Parts: sequence; C-alpha cells; structure tokens
Amino acid sequence: MSGAVRTRLPRRALHGVLLLDKPLGWSSNDALQKVKWLLRAEKAGHTGTLDPLATGLLPLCFGAATKFSQVSLDADKRYTATLKLGQVTTTGDAEGEVTSERPVAVTQATIEAACARLTGAIEQVPPMHSALKKDGKALYEYARAGIEVERAARQVTIHALDILKWQGDALVLDVRCSKGTYVRTLAQDLGELLGCGAHLSALRRTGSGALTVSRAISLEALEALDEAARVALLQPPDALVADWPAVRLPADEAARFLTGLRRRVSHADAAGVRVYGPEPRAFLGTAQVRAGELIAQRLLSPPEVQALLQVPHGALAPQAHEAALNF
Repeated sequence: MSGAVRTRLPRRALHGVLLLDKPLGWSSNDALQKVKWLLRAEKAGHTGTLDPLATGLLPLCFGAATKFSQVSLDADKRYTATLKLGQVTTTGDAEGEVTSERPVAVTQATIEAACARLTGAIEQVPPMHSALKKDGKALYEYARAGIEVERAARQVTIHALDILKWQGDALVLDVRCSKGTYVRTLAQDLGELLGCGAHLSALRRTGSGALTVSRAISLEALEALDEAARVALLQPPDALVADWPAVRLPADEAARFLTGLRRRVSHADAAGVRVYGPEPRAFLGTAQVRAGELIAQRLLSPPEVQALLQVPHGALAPQAHEAALNF
C-alpha cells in the first residue's frame, strides 16, 4: 500500500524579532513553535511566558536575536487587566472554581484609593497556580494535588495602576509593572482592599520595554501571508534594546570590541548601551559603560553582524485597532 510522500521543508538561519499578538487559548511555547514552523527557522525562543488565558504582545526571537531575549524578560511590562469584582476563585483567574462571593459596594474614590495603596514597591506572594518551583517541582503541580506549600514573598514594583473602565462588577485597569509581577495576585489583593474580593477575568499584555502590541501581528494574519512577507516582518535584534543609549565605534575599535576587549569611550556611565560599528545598522551587541570603559555584555559574532547587514528588515505595520472594552 503506497502513501503520499511528505516533503520536509528545510530549516534556515533567520535572525530577528517577530512581535506576535498571542491568541487566546494558546500557550506561549505552542505559539512559538507554530511561528517557527511558518518561518522555517532553525533557532527560536520567546521572551517571557504569557498564560494561555492571556493575549497580547509576545516577542519571538530568532537566531542571533535569542542572545538578547533576557533584555525583554527583564524589561518592565504593561497590561490591560479585566477584574471580576465580588468573586474569589481557587486560581485567582477565570479558570478556577469560585470559592467565595461578596456584594460589591465600591465607588470610584475607593477604587482609586486601593490602586494607590498597591502602587510603588510592594510584596507579592506568588500564586500556587504558577510555574515557580519548590524543591524542583512547579507550584501548579502541588496545587493540582491539593497541596499548598509555603511561598516567600517577592518585591515587585507597580509603576502605575490606572482605571480604564468600571461598570458594576467589571473593572478594567492599565497596569505598568516590573518583571515578575503576578497580575492575578494584584487582582486578588485589590479585591481584598475593596472588601469584596476579585479575580482576573482577562489579561492582555500591551507592552514590554520599548515594544508595544500596536506593532504586533496576529497569528491568523501571519498565516495568511506568503513566506517572503512573513520573513519581512522580522525586526533586527536591536529592536529589543531600542530604548537604550547608542554607542558607535570606528572599524578598528568595533573589531576589538567583538573579541570582548574593553574599550575607552567618551560616554556617560550606563547600565546598558547598544553598540554599533561604522556601517549603518551594524549592530554589534550590548555593553555597559563604567568609568569611561565600554564593557561587553552580549556580542554578535562577525558572521552574524554581516548576515544582519544583508537583510532588509522591515517595519511592522500597526494593527488596525485594539479591541474595544465592552461588557
């Protein structure tokens, strides 16, 4: 019995960043693998997990760009968070079972006051339904077995917590926060401050560092493009550090920098700078500047620099519109 012969398309070396608007219900890794297959890319990684119930910005790194994925992991984040007031769930989000219900008797003033109390440096206890590990085992595994373990509180920073919309028991917030913030926990804590309890009913990541979801493409739109158009959406690796100060080196200094040698520069001290060679778009890597010395952090190889110079990276067109906040 003969069957159809399936042709396996060869993978290829691609270097760059694709800004994906992750769809609801997809894990971050499933979305990454789908895009990796669509691009036929050899090497890929994402820059921080979004839960399946969350949508929005998921920067995907390919090839040389994976060297800088930690930058996006460490960057501040921005979310649109929708809370259901008056209900507490086992997981802190809409997936869990409702454990308590209380009447919602809040005002604009009480919500604003509660948000103010949660703004700035705060302590958060990670939720049991999370991927953090305890004794080599993910917390959600304990939770699924009905076991609650002790978790140490962690400090995070809420830069801003602003009301976008409030109607009855539905509250939508604009959250600007440091890495590692659990928005589910933030929703629960806000609910307790309001005296009615709350859980997170929807979450959308709208920003990560200098990157915004307005420049991301949906998976559906990506699938509809031909292969060349998909590849043209890749941003260069330095898109991940676009908000960092730039240092440009002459050819001889650039070559030495790529070997990891420290260089003298007339630049103010900085924890992170993006470094370029003399050619336009010749991104070399990242460094810090300390006491007039340029100290390499993450470097591209000379072949990677040349490969990137030969690729006409395009700019992503903004998505048509963000979804309206309807209840």
